[in-house]
Amino acid sequence: MPIRYAPQPTQDGIDPGLAAAGHRGWASGVRGANMTAAMVDEPDAAAAAAWLHATGTLSLSRPRVMGVVNLTPDSFSDGGVLVAEGADTPNVSVAVRRVRQLVAEQADIIDLGGESTRPGSDPVSDARQLRRVLPVIERLAAGPDAVDVPLSIDTRSAAVAEAAMRAGASIINDVSGLSDPAMIAVAARSNAGLVVSHLRGEPRTMQDDVHFSDLLVEVGEALCAAVTRAVDGGVERARIVVDPGVGFGKSAEHSAALVAASAWLRDATGCPVLIGASRKSFMRSALASSGASDAAGRKANPRAHDDARLVGSLAAAVVAAERGAAVVRVHDVEHTVHALAVAGMVAQSWVSVARPPLHARTAAGEDAR
Repeated sequence: MPIRYAPQPTQDGIDPGLAAAGHRGWASGVRGANMTAAMVDEPDAAAAAAWLHATGTLSLSRPRVMGVVNLTPDSFSDGGVLVAEGADTPNVSVAVRRVRQLVAEQADIIDLGGESTRPGSDPVSDARQLRRVLPVIERLAAGPDAVDVPLSIDTRSAAVAEAAMRAGASIINDVSGLSDPAMIAVAARSNAGLVVSHLRGEPRTMQDDVHFSDLLVEVGEALCAAVTRAVDGGVERARIVVDPGVGFGKSAEHSAALVAASAWLRDATGCPVLIGASRKSFMRSALASSGASDAAGRKANPRAHDDARLVGSLAAAVVAAERGAAVVRVHDVEHTVHALAVAGMVAQSWVSVARPPLHARTAAGEDAR
C-alpha cells in the first residue's frame, strides 16, 4: 500500500496537506495561523470514528487513554512492582487493585503485558508470559473484579494473544509489527482490536544501528504494508490502530518527531494512531537542563527526577493528542486525563472565539481602514 501523501512544510512550518485535512484531536485543533475555525463546520469523519474490538466499540470522538500495567520484573518503568524479580507469577490481587485504580482514574483501555520490550531486553517464553498475564485477565474479565473497559494484551506472540483473547481480552497490542506469522489469523478469528506497531528487528538489538533516510515515509510505508497484510488476512480495517513505535529502534529526535506525526500517519494509513511516549528515554535530552534526567540527578533528588519524567510524559501526551492521536498509552493515567481535559478546553475555546476565520476578520478590518 503506497503512502497517500508526502508532507510539504511551508515557510511557517505548517504542512498545508495537514492543514487542509485538519487536525482532528479536538474538533479542529489549534495548529497555526492558517488553521481556521471554519474547519469545524466541515464533516469530520476522523472525529466520529470508532475502534471496533472483541467486546464492543470504543468511540474515538476524543483522545483515549490506555493505561499501562506491566506484569514483569524488568520493564524499564515499573518492572518488579507487580511481579517480583525472579518470579513467574504476579500478585494477582495487587494487580487487580492497580487496574481498578487506573479505571477509577478514567483509563479507557488497560494494556497488560508479561514481556518487557525495553531496549536490550531478551525474549520471554510464551509459557512465562501466560503465567504472568492470564490470572489477571481472568479476574478482570468476569466476576466481582470485572472492569467495564476493554483489556489489551501487549505481546508479540500469537499463542499468548490467542490465550489472552479467550480469557477475556478485547485488543491485541503487537509492538513487533506482526512479526509472528500467526498473529493476523488470531486477530481475525477473535475479532480483536489490533494495534499494529513499527519496529525494526528485535528489542534486544533495535537500538544498535538506527538509521532512516526519510523517517516519515519509511515508517508510514511499513505501517501501510502491515495494515494491508492484516486486512488481506481477514482483519477489518475498523479494528486496526497503528503505532509508529516511539522509542523502538528510533533515535531521540526520531521519537520526538513521531509524537507529533499522528495526523500525517492517520492520513497515510487510513487508520487511527496510538502514541506511546510515556516515560520514554527520548525525553532525557529535553529534560537534561533540569538535572533530574541523568543518573546523578536521579540519585541526588529522586523526587525531582520523577516529577520531570511525569511533566515530560504529560507534555508528550498533550502534543500527541493535539496532533491527531486517537489513543495515548501512558503510565500516569490520572495526570494525563487532567492534562488532556485542560488542553481540550483550550482548543475548544479557541475555536469558539475564532469565528469567523481570523484571516477573514483581519482582511475586513484592513478594508475598513
